[in-house]
Amino acid sequence: MVQISNRVNSLAQSATLAMSQKSAELKAQGVDVINMSVGEPDFPTPQFIKDAAKRAIDEDYTRYTPVAGYMSLRQAVARKLKDENGLDYAPEQIVVSGGAKQALSNVVLSVVNSGDEVIIPTPAWVSYIEMVKLAEGVTVEVPASIEQEFKITPQQLENALSPNTRLIILCSPSNPTGAVYTRDELQALVDVLAKYPDVVVLADEIYEHINFTGSFTSLASFPEIADRTVVINGVSKAYAMTGWRIGYLAAPLPIAKATTKLQGQMTSNASSIAQKAAEAAYTGPQDCVKEMCDAFERRRDLIVELAANIPGWKVNRPDGAFYLLPDVSQLMGRQAPDGTRIATSGDYAMYLLREAHVATVDGGAFSAPGYIRLSYATSDDNIREALRRIAEATAKLV
Repeated sequence: MVQISNRVNSLAQSATLAMSQKSAELKAQGVDVINMSVGEPDFPTPQFIKDAAKRAIDEDYTRYTPVAGYMSLRQAVARKLKDENGLDYAPEQIVVSGGAKQALSNVVLSVVNSGDEVIIPTPAWVSYIEMVKLAEGVTVEVPASIEQEFKITPQQLENALSPNTRLIILCSPSNPTGAVYTRDELQALVDVLAKYPDVVVLADEIYEHINFTGSFTSLASFPEIADRTVVINGVSKAYAMTGWRIGYLAAPLPIAKATTKLQGQMTSNASSIAQKAAEAAYTGPQDCVKEMCDAFERRRDLIVELAANIPGWKVNRPDGAFYLLPDVSQLMGRQAPDGTRIATSGDYAMYLLREAHVATVDGGAFSAPGYIRLSYATSDDNIREALRRIAEATAKLV
């Protein structure tokens, strides 16, 4: 009998990918499913980026690159961080990985020892807790409800910190909530973190450019914690390049070196062709980024307006990313037409897939039971039709 390791057995399956798979299976059977489960821009990768990738192939950029990525790409990232965020990083402090997910995992595995505590504000992206499990760390969840716009307070952070805290992961703009911390809100958290000099700060900023507030503040811009803050970003969301798998970290040199060592033993370099495409993304025209953000903001307004009219839903107005996380706890305990009982938000998500043919994700996967997540990274028409179907199916619950 084949034995699977405890570390893998302990991991949860990605709920977003699982629901997306169920959606794909139904579509293959001829069912008209609207998939709002996956966080993927529906726009094509801009043409100038695709052209750069084609040139890279023709110019034979087809061999191993340095583990941390081509120097030209790391220089482009360093210029981006300086010009857009006011951050000073040398190319040697930047490590390019196979997506932001790998960059995040590299950091967690590089700084967390067995038993170390990792603070994760929740609701949180599904993979953070699983990454901490792999590192044999201990997750300390800090919950923030829809009433507080899904943002933790300085007092909550203070209460969660302990002598065993090694790392905090903060995502702004947030997956799954769309919450964006203001500069003042971040400063208040930084004032707390400044008292704990041994805590590494991991700032997941992958949704930086899908931000409807008009401003963005990187956690690494605060001098009190800059020397122990790691920035995670990449091209997936801002440039509609999810499948290209290019993310990066910008870190204090010891962490950059540690993650390079780890990546060198795990995967080595990210795709050489995708790296050249990412370089073009950062050095080429940026009109496409604003155009996509404007479309997401329009869709945000549309989905909030429609969702607010569904009985039993409580919604807020997210400031970034492309997710809506409604509180659907008022629907728990109701009964579907086939007699099944909606006991959890997961039951409700499955009911919507079965009855409305709309794929969402159970909020429980994000440490937010009683909520469901919808991605509005889809067309206006799909949003209208999906919310119409959801409203119709929800009205059938008794």
